[in-house]
Amino acid sequence: MHFIDEATITVRSGDGGRGCVSFRREKFVPRGGPDGGNGGNGGDVFLVVSPHLSTLLDFRYRNLHKAKRGQHGMGKNMHGRNAPGLRISVPPGTIVHDDGTGEILADLTRPGEEFVAAAGGRGGRGNTSFTTSVHQAPDHAEPGQPGRERRLRLELKLIAQIGLVGLPNAGKSTLLSRISRAKPKIADYPFTTLSPVLGVVSHRDEEFVVADLPGLIEGAHLGAGLGHRFLKHAERTEGLVHVIDAGQETGSIVAAYRTVRDEMGKFQPVLLTRPTLLVFNKTDLPGARENAELALRKIGHPKGDVHYISAATGEGIGRLLDGMLSLRRRQPYAV
Repeated sequence: MHFIDEATITVRSGDGGRGCVSFRREKFVPRGGPDGGNGGNGGDVFLVVSPHLSTLLDFRYRNLHKAKRGQHGMGKNMHGRNAPGLRISVPPGTIVHDDGTGEILADLTRPGEEFVAAAGGRGGRGNTSFTTSVHQAPDHAEPGQPGRERRLRLELKLIAQIGLVGLPNAGKSTLLSRISRAKPKIADYPFTTLSPVLGVVSHRDEEFVVADLPGLIEGAHLGAGLGHRFLKHAERTEGLVHVIDAGQETGSIVAAYRTVRDEMGKFQPVLLTRPTLLVFNKTDLPGARENAELALRKIGHPKGDVHYISAATGEGIGRLLDGMLSLRRRQPYAV
């Protein structure tokens, strides 16, 4: 299934039903009074959070959503039925923007949470409603109010407690497959992960969600590579795990660390305040551990938040999972 994290849709609420102009006509009642009923209200359009969805894929193929109009009023003081609301399911983490102004209308995160995207038009009053002591036979009624049409831009920001970040091919997908049941695509070339992958991790009787996010390159804050698609999902996390390929020269390790940190800071400075574990991966390769330790002296990351692992062999994974648990309880860094 393709991962779609942006969509533009049009929603249109239902028109209100017309009020009725009618007069009582019964045998032996030659001058019956007005008995026109009111029209029913048009249907509202709701966006509802469904825990069973994880992508906006459905909106790629259907982008117009219309609620029904209210029933027209009838004689004998029978009012029209209100139209049912149209409920549109969206995944947790959906942000709703007005497509014209860019204004954020709602941030939907909790299952069952609702947002009224467009209120239905009110039904018109029948001629009975216009009866007064001096005007006892009104011959007019109201039309129903028209529904509202809005164009909305939906943006999905995944809700994961921990995000795996790093340059392409750092080993994030292999790590996620090691610590969870998630099965991301793994291959020895950059940008194997083209969309975020979520995995549920169980450790020491606790569960938390980890997201494997597309790799960053220089210029990501401007949209280069898969930059924006990675960075916006990182905003939701409680903490980050920065994965670096230790199987390269010391200078390349330092450059990889600074590239990712610089791009996060340029996109959203608050990302630099997220508690972050620095993970040197592929330490099973000859000389990788030594190169990583040399690079750490130049990086200056807190030593208590540094881990040396091999996602391929499982070395250091237990200690890393302990670090992830503690990461969730930490306060943001001061920058």
